Amino acid sequence: MNKRTIQQKIQTHRPEIIGDQKQFAVFLPLIIVKNQYHVLYEVRADHISQAGETSFPGGTIESGETPKMAAIRETSEELNIPIDWIDVWQELDYLVSEWAIVHCFVGEIKNTTLDSLHPNKEVDYVFTIPLTDLLNQTPIIKTVSYQAQTNDEFPYHLINHGKKYPFRNIKHSITMYQLPNEKLWGMTATLTYQFIQLLKKAPNKVHSDDRQ
Repeated sequence: MNKRTIQQKIQTHRPEIIGDQKQFAVFLPLIIVKNQYHVLYEVRADHISQAGETSFPGGTIESGETPKMAAIRETSEELNIPIDWIDVWQELDYLVSEWAIVHCFVGEIKNTTLDSLHPNKEVDYVFTIPLTDLLNQTPIIKTVSYQAQTNDEFPYHLINHGKKYPFRNIKHSITMYQLPNEKLWGMTATLTYQFIQLLKKAPNKVHSDDRQ
C-alpha cells in the first residue's frame, strides 16, 4: 500500500473517541419557583431501566440528531411540554465512560410551574432543588476502585509478563448530595456539581430576577 492510497483512506476520517460507546444527551432544566431559580429533577419510573434513580430529562441521540436536538426532544417527550418552552442556554462539559458519552445542556423551562407539569409514563415524579441550596452545599465525593479480572481463556502469552502483568485498578469518583427527602448521586450529581462550579467561577452572581 503506497502513500497516496493511505492518504486517500484517511483524509475524510473525522476523529472520534475510540470505542463503541452509546451517545446520550440530557437537559439540566431550571424553572422559576417563588421568584427563584430551581433545578428540576426526574425520578425514573419502576418499569424502565435504572428505576427509581434521580436523573435529568434525556436519552439516546437518534440518527440524524445533534446532541442538542436530542436533549430538547427527550425533554419535551418526558415532561409533556412544547419544544418552544425549552430555552437552551449552553452545553456543559460532557461525560465519557467505557459504555457511554453523555452530553449535557443547561437552560430554562418557560411558561410552567412544578405543579403544572405532567410527565409521561417514563417518569414517576419530578422535584426541584433551589439553586441557592446547591450553591451553598458541598457534595460528598468518594472514589471506588475496580480490579481487572480475567479468565483462563485470556491469551497471557501475547502480553509482556504474562499472568504477572500489573493491570491497573480502575478508579471511579461518585458524587453524592445530602438531601432531606430525595437521592441525588452518580452521573446526575456529577453534572449538577459541574454546573454549580461554573456558576461559582463566574464573575457575576446569579439573581432570581436575572432571566434574560
